[in-house]
Amino acid sequence: MQNQRNLILAIALSFLLLIGWDYAMQYFYPQPESATVESQQDPTRAAEAQAQKTQHSRTGGLVDPMAQALEKTELKAALASPERVQIDAPRVAGSINLRGGVVDDVVLKDHRETVDKDSGPVRIFSPNGTEAQYFAQFGWVGSNLKVPGPQTLWQADRTTLTPANPVTLRWDNGEGLTYSIRYSIDDDYMITAEQAVANTGPNPVVVQPFGLINRTSKTASQDLWAAHSGPMGVFGEIADYDIDYSTLDEDMKVTPEGRTDWAGFADIYWLSALVPQDDSAPETTFRAMGNEIYRVDMIYEPKTVEAGQRLANTSRLYAGAKESVTLDRYQDAGIEKFGFAIEWGWFRWFEKPMLWLLRQLFDAVGNFGIAIMLLTLIVRGIMFPIAQKGFASMAAMKAIQPKMKEIQEKYADDKPKQQQEIMELYKREKVNPLAGCLPMLLQIPVFFALYKVLILAIEMRHQKFLWISDLSAPDPANLAALLSLGGITVPTWLMFIFGLGVLGVLLGVTMWLTFRLNPTAMDPVQQQIFNIMPWVLMFAMAPFAAGLLLYWVTSNVLTLAQQKYLYSKHPQLTAAAQADKAKAAG
Repeated sequence: MQNQRNLILAIALSFLLLIGWDYAMQYFYPQPESATVESQQDPTRAAEAQAQKTQHSRTGGLVDPMAQALEKTELKAALASPERVQIDAPRVAGSINLRGGVVDDVVLKDHRETVDKDSGPVRIFSPNGTEAQYFAQFGWVGSNLKVPGPQTLWQADRTTLTPANPVTLRWDNGEGLTYSIRYSIDDDYMITAEQAVANTGPNPVVVQPFGLINRTSKTASQDLWAAHSGPMGVFGEIADYDIDYSTLDEDMKVTPEGRTDWAGFADIYWLSALVPQDDSAPETTFRAMGNEIYRVDMIYEPKTVEAGQRLANTSRLYAGAKESVTLDRYQDAGIEKFGFAIEWGWFRWFEKPMLWLLRQLFDAVGNFGIAIMLLTLIVRGIMFPIAQKGFASMAAMKAIQPKMKEIQEKYADDKPKQQQEIMELYKREKVNPLAGCLPMLLQIPVFFALYKVLILAIEMRHQKFLWISDLSAPDPANLAALLSLGGITVPTWLMFIFGLGVLGVLLGVTMWLTFRLNPTAMDPVQQQIFNIMPWVLMFAMAPFAAGLLLYWVTSNVLTLAQQKYLYSKHPQLTAAAQADKAKAAG
């Protein structure tokens, strides 16, 4: 039984290592781009380098220092224009460019760029032409019509857009058509755009309203196997996470099937999305525009505006943080599956309650680090009765070991008969061989759920605990950081060693201690695996979120205490463990 338990544990940990190592290294320590000099000397390699895309950070934003500096300069110039309507909402600031009527300047008041208190707010939208260009536009298309374009200068009836004061932009085409866009904003991240065209001419016209979001992928966050980053939306009531930027580069454009409930671009923590008018079925297309520029456009069906009439159409634009509570509130208000902008996956039913519990604990204690430790305590407490039964089963298994050995020796040449006799022995002694494995198996979904919560939940971003400045990021107290104080920069390829932090070391030590408390595996190969495994996992897990390591270390400490207690309740296991260790040592 013990061997089975150890084997399952080894398989689970090995699987975690196999799937996690490569993603973790790409996630936290992205590789630098290829050398430019080599590319210039070889046309083929130069073309490959040209095609190579920008490396992305975990939370998004420009990563190249030169691009960051250029963006600041370009942004300053673009936003200095007087042709702008300011946005001043409780959680959003920015401006609307009257040249084109474009929403191209949005920052989030509640979220800072870095853990530094003096850092600026997170920027979602930037004007067209800047390094981080990301904007939304509403307009019309029509044949033989003079429609507003990117260079159209709109007239606004206000200078500032607030939740209490919508702003209406107007433009007269001089040919009997007056276009208007009435922008309003709520207390969170939703902007509503009511597009209208009034026909004062003598003849009917046919127009198609549209909305679009245009962005560069240079500011996109990393697309992870556990968290989608890129184009997405809900089409025909199904959330589509299958479109990514490389897909668009290959196909140039993708038109999802089914009615568009909403569509846009998702990063790990941020979202921009167009939401169409309720009674409409616009066609939505994602496009690659070249040079790492991408666009989603949503165009409504053609409609006739008779002479003397007015046609209005209302769309919504979300530009903000992927806060689970906020997204769910919009979903409850009628936007189909808006909460699915966070890719919780199959364990959604378990991850969201866990996030809810974490938030409740945070509200009670005021610190997410302590909340994670309390959550661990709760999880271990819930599983304690199961663990107790598992230990009781192990004790019973140990008690029948002599009888099992007797059967194995008696039927050594008849395996079916041996198995049949062992099963009969289990029934007579009322022993369940799987009971000892259950606590360990139940830990796997809990661990995975917490892993996704710490990756996806913006609530964890920039949350401090002791020396940790961001529980959603790797432990900052690592060897590389220590060496940097002396002016030594560790190469990226060595970060798998020098990225080891305090929590990683604690993880390795506590796991080694828990393995030491287990009865020694009789198989020498298994014994060697369990001697090495804690130290392998120590390095493998080091790049993961500090909050996840905090959970695991706390869980190990509680496991140690639990093992001590249960061993005291089952002295036969203690004796067996000591006998096994003595045998292994001898």
